[in-house]
Amino acid sequence: MRSMPTSHWTDQPNSPASSGAGWSAVARFLHWTIAVLILAQFVVGWMAVSWRLSPTKLDLFVWHKSTGMLVLALVVVRLAWRATHRAPALPSSMPHWERIAAHLTHGLLYVAMIAIPLTGWVVSSAAGVPFSIYWRIPLPSIAKTDQHLAEVVADVHGALGIALIVLLVMHVAAALRHHYIKHDDVLVRMLPWRRTSR
Repeated sequence: MRSMPTSHWTDQPNSPASSGAGWSAVARFLHWTIAVLILAQFVVGWMAVSWRLSPTKLDLFVWHKSTGMLVLALVVVRLAWRATHRAPALPSSMPHWERIAAHLTHGLLYVAMIAIPLTGWVVSSAAGVPFSIYWRIPLPSIAKTDQHLAEVVADVHGALGIALIVLLVMHVAAALRHHYIKHDDVLVRMLPWRRTSR
């Protein structure tokens, strides 16, 4: 297998199957760290809701809320990075509709990753439950105490979680399709062990 250029700044495709550019180490670190944290969030969130009322249940909610705030912070950092660093070019063989679908899916992923922790924050605030991130950093309230608001936004929070699952399945399926069916480097260039020149 021939080696491919890995400079984060290169934007010229080398062939229909290669974008000719790789994601930087920072971009890959943020991508996979956020991905792992989101997967953990689904597990811990489900456990927190399902667990019987006990100190453990309360601890699980603290872990879930705290990690949600961490994800929100990392997503903001990732967006700032994307705003100041050019993304690798998509393979030249990708049709226009597929490029639009890719950009739309990525945009919706970012919206969901920001909206979910924000709605969780509103739920916690409206429920009037004092909360400190990882038991250390007090989180200010962003909504007045209102049990009805807490219940409504909790439903929105859950619906957004389901939407995120659907988007993630689509995202993973698209990446696997690029790798195993289209045989381009869209998946490979984001793998955590890929080396880059920067």
